[in-house]
Amino acid sequence: MRSVLIAIPCLLTSTLAWAAAPAALPASPAAAGWRTLFNGRDLDGWDGDPRLWSVRDGVIHGETTPDTKAVGNTFLIRRDLVLKDFEVKLLFRCNSTNNSGIQYRSRHIKEGDPKNAWVVRGYQHELRNESKMPNVAGFIYDEGGKRGRICLVGEKAEWVDDKKKVLGELIDAEAFARLFKLDDWNEVRIEARGDRIRHFMNGTETLDFTDAPDLALREGVLALQLHAGAPMWVEFKDISVRDLGAAE
Repeated sequence: MRSVLIAIPCLLTSTLAWAAAPAALPASPAAAGWRTLFNGRDLDGWDGDPRLWSVRDGVIHGETTPDTKAVGNTFLIRRDLVLKDFEVKLLFRCNSTNNSGIQYRSRHIKEGDPKNAWVVRGYQHELRNESKMPNVAGFIYDEGGKRGRICLVGEKAEWVDDKKKVLGELIDAEAFARLFKLDDWNEVRIEARGDRIRHFMNGTETLDFTDAPDLALREGVLALQLHAGAPMWVEFKDISVRDLGAAE
């Protein structure tokens, strides 16, 4: 009888210890192959017009004013980073007086007398503080090119015979209006594999585009935009990148 009485508390102690064991912590960005691109303190690793870009309260802040203007569209360019097959994710917010963007697989233009020292051309993930489609954050714009709005939010499409062919719908206007947070932080994720590009807003896929093999941009820089024209501000934080070629 004594051995039974002793065994029961031991069993209870073991069970309670197992129940109280903490759950496994989620993998860190580094463990999942993610590399942080902004340290939250300064613009180390980035290059842009120092009149327009700064760090405020731990976020990247870009702003133009009536007295401090952008001479043409200008960009904060990530140094020493060439995007090929990749994922980028970040949080952004901006006002509605103008638009911004995220350049990827793009080219820093230094020749031909550009309007400023930070001109970039290539694929752009449009950024806007608007919720009424089609003028919303997430479409692909051909910055500095001739194709304009290459693929709109909500579209699954491909570029064939020198034009866009829409294959289906990913999200409609009402769903996007519910998804997007006006005057607040929104999460963007961009995924590019070969000629295929996918955009996600707050965890929801909003665009799926496959470019023509002869037009597709397959590598280039990452940059953040301040648009010329009406005074504006835009902010970014929690910026990280993952090399899909290395991850697979």
